[in-house]
Amino acid sequence: MGTEVTTRPLTAGDGELLRTATLANLNWTGEQRFTSHDVDETPELRHYCEFRPERGDLGFVAETRGSVVGVVWALLLAADDPGYGFVADGVPELSLRVWPGHRGRGIGGGLLRRALEEARRRGLARVSLSVEAGNPSVHLYRSVGFSPVPGAADGTMAVDL
Repeated sequence: MGTEVTTRPLTAGDGELLRTATLANLNWTGEQRFTSHDVDETPELRHYCEFRPERGDLGFVAETRGSVVGVVWALLLAADDPGYGFVADGVPELSLRVWPGHRGRGIGGGLLRRALEEARRRGLARVSLSVEAGNPSVHLYRSVGFSPVPGAADGTMAVDL
């Protein structure tokens, strides 16, 4: 029997959670390719830790027994400060992290679908992301309709809502 997973909206006060999730996503291979210092000091990485609802950012946190087990967030980054999965102004870039030990239970898919539903509810037409070659999460993204963006950086995918 599984433990109940609850979901709450991400808030501007969840910066440390996003910092932890961003660092884990960067080091998805298990090898420490990036450090907390890299995330803090590199603008191209640091902006993934800055959740701004007033900008139109959206996100959700999955918790079990009061502990975070996953997070999804989509940031509306501008062309002058793009993310790795940037495709156009007005297209939020999505990030997703499910903590080890909680994978394979539908948490990531649930968070992803909830974020896309919220983006659709807000009238957004498209959501993008960046995923490195070999990352197994690409299967989850493809399962909800993400596909490679022609002419964009390798690993950039988007879904039309």
